[in-house]
Amino acid sequence: MEHGRFYFLVDEYFTKFNDANLMNNREMVGGIFHDRPSFYAYYDEKSKIFWLVPISSKLEKFKNLYDHKIEKYGRCDTIVFGNVLGHEKAFLIQNMSPVIPKYIKNQYIERETENPVKIDGMLERELQKKVKRVLSLIRQGKKLVFPDVLEMERILIEELKNNI
Repeated sequence: MEHGRFYFLVDEYFTKFNDANLMNNREMVGGIFHDRPSFYAYYDEKSKIFWLVPISSKLEKFKNLYDHKIEKYGRCDTIVFGNVLGHEKAFLIQNMSPVIPKYIKNQYIERETENPVKIDGMLERELQKKVKRVLSLIRQGKKLVFPDVLEMERILIEELKNNI
């Protein structure tokens, strides 16, 4: 796994962490299941594991939520907007979760170039800053992310230690 790349998760991850607040792994489009969502990977030096931020194309829904948070709190660190492969997406830090490489199905590859999907540097820096801030606040007991990510992180760190 690489920091700043996009990945898809295996079904086993969602079975192991049966949390209703995790985004679904598959979405049906035109009667066919697709791997959704894809996740932006952030490597956390503190825990030595990756955190995955799901992306969504449901812009209106998340722009309304973003605007509400800006109006209420004066800032929003849990949703970021940016382009992926030329399309605007919502990066849902509020739905991020920890992961280790064994739960990665595959990397998101651009069909035309066969290169890993990347984002521009400005968006990358904004995401890194906000993910790092939200992780810090979560570890201080603030409830900014929907899944029980600290328990998930504990389990994954234990798996790494025991080579499970």
